[in-house]
Order: sequence, then structure tokens, then C-alpha cells
Amino acid sequence: MPKPIPSDIAFTPAVRALQAANGSRTSYARMEKSQGWSTEVTHDLASFLAELDMFYLGTANYVGQPYIQYRGGPKGFLKVLDSRTLAFADFDGNRQFISTGNLSENPRVFVFLMDYANQRRVKVYGTARVVTDDPELLGRLHDESYDARPERAIVIKLEAWDANCPQHIHPHLLESEVAPMVESLQKRIATLEAELAVMRRT
Repeated sequence: MPKPIPSDIAFTPAVRALQAANGSRTSYARMEKSQGWSTEVTHDLASFLAELDMFYLGTANYVGQPYIQYRGGPKGFLKVLDSRTLAFADFDGNRQFISTGNLSENPRVFVFLMDYANQRRVKVYGTARVVTDDPELLGRLHDESYDARPERAIVIKLEAWDANCPQHIHPHLLESEVAPMVESLQKRIATLEAELAVMRRT
């Protein structure tokens, strides 16, 4: 029986069969024999997380019905607790409790990390648990400058992660990234308008 490898979490026999049928299995097999997918937080992943202010959280209920939720917060709010653990403060929201309900009966979780501006994406596979009785942990995770009330912590035990290629990622810029450019242009326009007004008077 082959020794388990990290990509087994996504490359099931059915997936590998389709890869073989469509000509991509050979390249993925090479990847698995060389570096493969990571099972611990690296410096690159930690740096990537520190710059993100959103991600998509995937859970599923006991019958496998998937659910994807957008999670937003201050930059770097998905934090590294140790080399195998990520966590974030879960803020007050629409109170449907679908993600937390799913986790109460199925701990498997998928975190989809997107950096639209730089066309980068990372997939994180693992299990998660909801923590409601650890004020110290919630204090570590919550940024007091962010105007939201944390209700609980969600702690993710990392099993594997992989970075995708940038193909077909349409770049989007955040308001915080666009604002300095707009401000610079507005100042330049004001300067040119003032110079034009002087020229008209002479």
C-alpha cells in the first residue's frame, strides 16, 4: 500500500484517474515525489496571511452539503498560532450559524486565500473547532482597532496547503490600494488647474 502523502487529501483515486485520463497525472506525480504539498506553515505562508484581510471558508454538514462563506476583518486577522495551527476571531454576523453548525457535526474545513491584486491564491485543508470559552485566545486573535465584536474563535488544524498558479485570476485592487493613487492624481490635477488659471490671466 503506498505511503500517504499530503496531496491525498484532494487527489483521491477518482481525481487521480481523471488526471491520468486527461494527461496531467504525470506532472502531478513528479510534484508529489519532489516537494509536494506542505503540511506546516512556512515563512512564505505566514507572510501571505499577514497581508490578507479576507478569505473564503468552506465547511460541509454531516451529509456533505458544502457551504462557502466570505470572512473579512483587519489585515492579518487569520493568524498563525504555531506551525500546524491557524485561528481567527469570528465576529458577530447575520446569525445564521451555518459554518459553526456545520463544524459541530463535520470538522473538515477548506480555506481559500485570495490575493486578487497580485494574482495569488492558496488552498488550505484541515479540520477546525469552535472555541467559545477561552478569553485569552480571543484576546490574541482580536484587533481592538477593528470595529466588530468577536463572539468566538475558530481554530484550524492544518493538514496540507498548496499555492495555485495565477492563471485566470482577474486582478482587483482594494480601496486602500487605490486611494493613494487617486489622491496623487487629484493633487496633480489641482496643480495643473492652478497653472492653467495663471496662464489665462496673463
